Amino acid sequence: MNVRPDRDPNVIEGEVFVEERLGTKVFVPPAVCRILDANLDRAREGLRIVEEWSRFGLNDPHLTENCKQMRQTLAGWHDPQLRAARNTPGDPGTELTHPREERRENVEQVLQANLCRVEEALRVLEEYGKLYHPELGSACKQMRYQVYTLESCLIAYQQQQKLKQARLYFVTSPSDRLFEVVEGALQGGLSLVQYRDKTADDVTRLKTAQKLKQLCHRYGALLIVNDRVDLALAVEADGVHLGQQDVPVAFARQLLGSQRIVGRSTTNPEEMRRALDEGVDYIGVGPVYATPTKAGKPAAGLDYVRYAAEHCPVPWFAIGGIDMNNLSEVFAAGGERVAVVRAIANAEQPTLVAQYFLSQLAWVERMRDLERPS
Repeated sequence: MNVRPDRDPNVIEGEVFVEERLGTKVFVPPAVCRILDANLDRAREGLRIVEEWSRFGLNDPHLTENCKQMRQTLAGWHDPQLRAARNTPGDPGTELTHPREERRENVEQVLQANLCRVEEALRVLEEYGKLYHPELGSACKQMRYQVYTLESCLIAYQQQQKLKQARLYFVTSPSDRLFEVVEGALQGGLSLVQYRDKTADDVTRLKTAQKLKQLCHRYGALLIVNDRVDLALAVEADGVHLGQQDVPVAFARQLLGSQRIVGRSTTNPEEMRRALDEGVDYIGVGPVYATPTKAGKPAAGLDYVRYAAEHCPVPWFAIGGIDMNNLSEVFAAGGERVAVVRAIANAEQPTLVAQYFLSQLAWVERMRDLERPS
C-alpha cells in the first residue's frame, strides 16, 4: 500500500491508497484508517480479557482457543498502514469516560462489558471495513456472530457453575416480609432463590419476580421461577423449576433458550430417570418429610435421598420439611444440598439461619472430601 502524493489535486490530503479494483484505484480517508485502527485494538483487547477468564477462570481450552483464533484473525488485518494512521494525542475520545466504566462488581460484569465492547467494535469494523477491503467487512460480520455465540456459552457456563456451587436453595412462599427475608438470606450467603407463589394474580407475580430478580442479581445470586416459563421469560430470570405435571423440559428450553437453567421436582427413582432423560440441569428430591407446602403428598423419605446420592449425576437438592432439627439426618443419608421453605421464610433472623445452613453444608462437604480416596 502507498500514500498517494499530496500534490495530486484529485485526492484529499493524506488519503491512503488501498488497492486497485476493476481498473480503478481505491483511496481511503485517513480518518477511516484511524477508525479501523482504534476498533481493531478495541476488539482484540476485549477478546483478550474474555480469553484470560476462559483460560484461568474456567479452565476451558475450547473457549480459550476460540478467543485466541479470533484475536489472531483480527491481528492479520491490523497492518502497518492502519497503525501509521494512529493519532492518540489528537484523539478527543481518550478523555471521555463514564462512571459505569470505573467500577465492576464481579467477573460477570467484566465479561459482559468486554463482550459488548467487542461486538460494537466488530460492527464498526464491518461497516468501515467495506471502504478499506471488502473481505474485512465480511470477516468481521461473521466474527460478530461468533462472539454472540461465545457470549451465550459464557452466560450458560457461569450460571451452571453457580448452580453447581450452590448448596442452599430457598423456595419462597407468600409473605408480607418476602423481600426482607430474601435479602436477609442473601446477606447470609444464599446464592439460589426460587420464586413460588400459587395464589397471587399475574400482575402481582410479574412485579414481585422483577423485584426479586434485581435483588438476587445485586448479590450475585440466581433467581429461578416456579412453574411459569412465561414469567421466567418476561423477567429474564435465570431459569425455571418445573413440577411433574408442568411442560416438558424441551419446550421450556425452546422458549427460554439453551443458556437458562431448568429443574424438575421428583419423588421417586422413576421420575428421576425421566427428568434426567429430558436433560434437566438439577432436580428436587422429596418431599423428604411431610410438609404443608405439599399438602396431602406422602413423604418420599430418606430412602429416596440415599438413592439420589448413589445415582443422580446432576446437582440435586433434598427438599420437604427440612430444618435445623433434622438436617443431620439428611446429611447421614447422603444429602449435600438442601432446599428449604419455612426454615428461612419464618425465621426472625434469616441472615443467621442462612449462615447456619451454609456452615453445616460446607462442613459436610469438607468431611466428604477428606473421606474420598486421593
